Order: sequence, then C-alpha cells, then structure tokens
Amino acid sequence: MEHRYSLREVKKARTRIKLYETGLQLMKSQKFADIMVDEICKEAETSKVTFFKCFPQKEALLVYFMRVWLTQRILEVDQANKHGFASIRHLLTSVAEWHEEVPGVMPSLIAFLAQKDMHPCMPELSAAEIHLLFPGNEQAASESPNLHAFFARSMVEAREEGQLVSDLTVDEAVKLLWTVFYGAFLTARLYASPDIQGFYELHLGRLEQTKTEAR
Repeated sequence: MEHRYSLREVKKARTRIKLYETGLQLMKSQKFADIMVDEICKEAETSKVTFFKCFPQKEALLVYFMRVWLTQRILEVDQANKHGFASIRHLLTSVAEWHEEVPGVMPSLIAFLAQKDMHPCMPELSAAEIHLLFPGNEQAASESPNLHAFFARSMVEAREEGQLVSDLTVDEAVKLLWTVFYGAFLTARLYASPDIQGFYELHLGRLEQTKTEAR
C-alpha cells in the first residue's frame, strides 16, 4: 500500500511515471527525435525544470522505457516458468508487439545505443516507483534487469534441455542473441516488412536444434 512511502516519494514517483507514459503515448505517432521536451511537459502538465529533475536528458526516457519493459518481460517469463528458447521467444514476441503499439521506441533506442557504443546501465527505480509500476511484484522488480544475464540463463537452460545446436557454446549463442535482438529488427525494417517476428524466427532457427537433430 502507498502509505508505506512518504508523500514526497509517491509524488516524485508519480511524476516520473507520468512523464514516461506521456513519452510512450507521443511515440505512438511520432519519432522520438521529433518529440520536444516542451511537448512532453505540456502533455504531462509539468514544467521543464521538473522534467530535468526526473531525467537528466530526453534520451534518459528511452533507457527508462527499457528498464520498465524488460523488468515486465522477465517477470512474465518467471511467472510462466518458461525456459530456454521459450523465454527468448517470449521476449522477442513482445518486441514485435511493442513496436506495433509504439513504433517510435525500438528504432530510437537502437539509434541511441549506436551513438553510445554500449548497452545502457538501467536506471534505479525508487521503492515507490516499483510499487506503482509492478504492484504485487515489488521484490522481484526491485532487481535491475540484465539482458545479457537473461540471454545467458536462457542459453544455459537451452543447452541442458538439448535445444541449442551442438556446434555453439553458450557464450557464442549469447553473442548471436544480441545480434538477433537488434539486428533482426533492423533487417525487418530494411525490408520494410511488418513481420518482425518472422525475421526473429529465421535467426532463431539457426540457433535452435530441431527435435529430429536432437535424436
């Protein structure tokens, strides 16, 4: 319940979440690069001073989006007790669905990461934010999600379950999953194809051992 947190904590958490939700809403119809901080603030009914107290720069919203989205996906995977390639497919299916709903997020995130030459450090969320974003799952959601660790865990499970092709190590498979996660998405865009999931499946098929091959 919210009474566990101070009024100040809840107010700040609600403001950050409101800015995050407003940014997502605007990206349903605009590219992130075209969205101005003034526009986000106007829609969220807050000031630029408040925005920059919550996020050091506009691009920090993208990393916040990733933090919330990835946490939710990992929670879903764990709650559904998915393992190996089932976990990976759940994540990639969500990317395709996310892009359909909010087209501006994934291309903007990839462009941002290309400039930084690194995967972003996930922002820390306050206890109040975690409570508001993930009610009932506060303990699990408090841990900052790590996509590399998620890929590694999934590929260890795939190896143990005989799903990973025999000529790849777990480490090699993880590297290829990074390529699939971003590269297959970009390739689908290059081909102007709406079937992002199909491009993901094409790449996963090179990593996953079929039942016939496993015999």
